[in-house]
Amino acid sequence: MDDRIRTSDADRERVTARLRDHYAEGRLTRDELDERIAAALNAKTFGDLRRVLADLPEPRPAAPQRVPLIAPPRPYLVFRRGPRLFPLLAIALLALLVVHGAGPVAIFFDVVLSVVALMFVFTAIAAIAAATFFRRWPHACRHQARGWRL
Repeated sequence: MDDRIRTSDADRERVTARLRDHYAEGRLTRDELDERIAAALNAKTFGDLRRVLADLPEPRPAAPQRVPLIAPPRPYLVFRRGPRLFPLLAIALLALLVVHGAGPVAIFFDVVLSVVALMFVFTAIAAIAAATFFRRWPHACRHQARGWRL
């Protein structure tokens, strides 16, 4: 960069921050820091700022951090261990039939009611699983919305 180009306030602040870093690392004394900060804040051109930092080393570039592209998958709700829903519902249906004790028409309506209740429960489970999937893998939602196959 040309040394005759005028500096901005942001450039001067960047140089003073670097001077404070050098002071914290022990390269400058307190008096030198005060003198150089005053010179940096009064600098008009980049040449003036270069003279303030001339005998100090350039900052080392930070080592690039490895960022995983995709988080490791967490197990789905349906794969988790725990009490199973279907045997509990079957036991509840059997208890309902035994306690009710009415004729075959009542048993038929109880079975129909139980099937509708099971459909509702499994629909709710599927909705929760779908919401979990789309929350964990939003990129799949975008591709699917565009009609792409994954």
